[in-house]
Amino acid sequence: MPRVAAICFLIVLVLPCRPALAQSEHDNALDETKAARPASQQNPQDSARQHDNNIEPYRLDFSFNELEDGKKINSRRYSMNLTAGNSNEIKIGTRVPVESGTSQTAGSNTREQVAFQYMDVGTRIFASLRRRGDRLELQVISDISNLHAADTHDATQTHDRNEGWLPPIVRAINISGSTLLVTAKPIVIGSADDPNSNREFQLEVTATRLR
Repeated sequence: MPRVAAICFLIVLVLPCRPALAQSEHDNALDETKAARPASQQNPQDSARQHDNNIEPYRLDFSFNELEDGKKINSRRYSMNLTAGNSNEIKIGTRVPVESGTSQTAGSNTREQVAFQYMDVGTRIFASLRRRGDRLELQVISDISNLHAADTHDATQTHDRNEGWLPPIVRAINISGSTLLVTAKPIVIGSADDPNSNREFQLEVTATRLR
């Protein structure tokens, strides 16, 4: 009789453990099924969270500096937001008319008429971030042009070429380069000397991680 009581006691202890073991096996099976599920069948919210974690946003602050004898005398600033693996562009300027030739007007009052084409004058900065291993490479292309005020014609002069009217003179600077991205520190993309003076033009950028 004591032997029968001991056996019954063991059965009572074992039986409550069965549901817990079954639940654990069921959870493991669900985890394995979820891991083996194709990406197309994954939960859209999980995919969106993973995509957001992979985005690396930056703010790029550009500074186009003009120096004379090593001293900064002028600076223009531009900013853009850019994510890793993408590119962006800043473009601002003016369309300037440039004489392209002459034409004869038809009719009884035949006269010479000046024809014009338009050229873009201003600032264009293109930037892209590309991954190189575990680092990011920043590529920058800049085209900066302006009218040289000292050489352009006086506004009081007429557009008659026989009276000494001069077309506008455009000065252009192109500074391009690529470098590994460094945050919170100014990076000089490039610099160029003005061949007609002792001035130097410099393009630098400071990158800031947004989050």
